[in-house]
Amino acid sequence: RRAPRAWHTGRRCPAARGSGRVARTFDELVAMQRAADRAHSRVEELRDEYGPPTRTPWTGSRNDSYESAWRTWRTLAQEVQSAVTTHAAEQGTARSQVESDVKKAARHPGAGG
Repeated sequence: RRAPRAWHTGRRCPAARGSGRVARTFDELVAMQRAADRAHSRVEELRDEYGPPTRTPWTGSRNDSYESAWRTWRTLAQEVQSAVTTHAAEQGTARSQVESDVKKAARHPGAGG
C-alpha cells in the first residue's frame, strides 16, 4: 500500500520536525529543480556558443565561464537530488515517484497530475 501524497499539499513534513534536517515542501523541490534546469540550460548555451574545445581552443575567460556554469549546475543538481531522496524517505514514498513528479511539475507547469 502506498503512502498518501501529502507532500503535494505544500505543508512541511511532520517527521522532520526536531530531526535537525530541513524538510522541503513539494513546491520547494520544484523550485530547486527549475533552478538546476536553468543552470543546465546555461551550460548548454555556452557549449553551443563556444563550440567543442578540441576544435577551437577556448580562451581562459571562456574556459572559466564554462567551468563556473558547469559547477553551478552540478551543485544545484546534487542539492535537488539529495532533497528529493530525503523528502521521499520522510514521506514514505518511492524516491523515483517523487523525482518524476518534481520533474514533471518543474518542466510542464499546469500539466496536471
